[in-house]
Amino acid sequence: MVTSPLVARFLVLAAVALALSGCTSSTYTWGWHVISPFDARGRNNLLFLTSGIWATLSISIISIVISVLVGIAVALAALSRQKALRGFNQVYVETFRSVPLLVLLLWVYYGLPVVAGIQFGVFAAGVISLALSDSAFEAEIFRAGIQSIPKGQWEAGRSIGLTSWQVMRLIVLPQAIRRILPALGNQFVYVLKMSSLISVIGYQELTRRANELTLVEYRPLEIYTLLVLEYLLLILAVSWLVRRLERHMGASDRGH
Repeated sequence: MVTSPLVARFLVLAAVALALSGCTSSTYTWGWHVISPFDARGRNNLLFLTSGIWATLSISIISIVISVLVGIAVALAALSRQKALRGFNQVYVETFRSVPLLVLLLWVYYGLPVVAGIQFGVFAAGVISLALSDSAFEAEIFRAGIQSIPKGQWEAGRSIGLTSWQVMRLIVLPQAIRRILPALGNQFVYVLKMSSLISVIGYQELTRRANELTLVEYRPLEIYTLLVLEYLLLILAVSWLVRRLERHMGASDRGH
C-alpha cells in the first residue's frame, strides 16, 4: 500500500510537471523569472504571495472553530423534544445550506449596512459568512454522529447518576467526534478552499495577492500555477494532520 508521504510527493511532482509541460506544448512564452527565487524581483514576488498563507489559515481556523461550536448547538436543537427547537434546526440548516457562500458574503458585507445599519470589516465579514455557511453542514454531521451512538450508552450514563448534559458531554460527544472526524476534516478542507472567495471584498489572502500581482506582472499562468501549488500543499498538510489525529484516537480506543 502506498504511504501518505509518497502520495503527497507524487501529487506535488505531478502538479509541477503539468505546469512545466506547457513550456513545450504551446506557443506561450513562459516567464518563470517573476516568481523565481534566484531573481531579486522574483524573490520579492514570492514573499508577497506566500505572506498571504497566514491570512488564509487564520480566517479558516477561526471560521471552522466557530462553525463547529454553532453546528453542535444547532445539532442539539434537532435532538430536542421541543418542536420549536427542531423547527429552528430545520430552518437554519436548509437556509444556510441553500445560499451560495459568495452570495452570503456579499450580502453580509454590502447588504447588512444598508438593511440593518451593521458594518463589518473585511475579516469579520469573511469569518461570519464562512462560519454560517459551514455550520449548517457541521450541524448535520454532528446530528448524524450523535444519533449513531447506541441508546445503551445513554442508559448506562443515566444509571450511574449522570444528568443528560453530563451524558452528552462526557460519553456521547467524545464517541461521536471519533466517528465523524473524517467528515470534520473534509469540512476544514472545504473552508480552507472557500476562503479564497473572501478575496472579492479585499481580504489579503492567497488568491487576492495572486490577483494583485497578476495585474502588476501580467503573468497570470505562472502566478496562478504557484497559487495552485500553495493550496495543494496546504490541503495535503491538513489531510495529513487529520489522518494522524484519526490514528492517534484509534490507538487510544484500542488502548482502553
